[in-house]
Amino acid sequence: MRLAHKRKVQMKLQKRTHTTASNTSSKPSIQSNEPRVETATLVEPKVEAKIEKTAEVEVPAIALTPKQQQVLDIVAANAEGINSKGIGLAAGQEEAKAAAWATGALKKLISENLVQKEQLSGNKVIYKPA
Repeated sequence: MRLAHKRKVQMKLQKRTHTTASNTSSKPSIQSNEPRVETATLVEPKVEAKIEKTAEVEVPAIALTPKQQQVLDIVAANAEGINSKGIGLAAGQEEAKAAAWATGALKKLISENLVQKEQLSGNKVIYKPA
């Protein structure tokens, strides 16, 4: 019986808060529409100016890690194309880990359109500069 009473009390409180919230939100919004519109128009140009500034800063340079830059330099030196194992070996990695080492950097360079991935016969892939 106590649980049922508690549920009823909670429901009454929720109904009361919902009705007071809807009443209070509707009254001030009708009275204060004009000042809110004015503040919104003042804020919007500032936001647009910030967006333009950040866009100008980001467009000229793509941030690459030293590993990605090293992989990009190796791919650019081999214009005819090179596979991921060859990239790792050129960077001085062990033969067993060479392909796995280069793969992470190559994914980022491909997504930034700095390197092109070409599929050869079967599962052979070479990477060329874009």
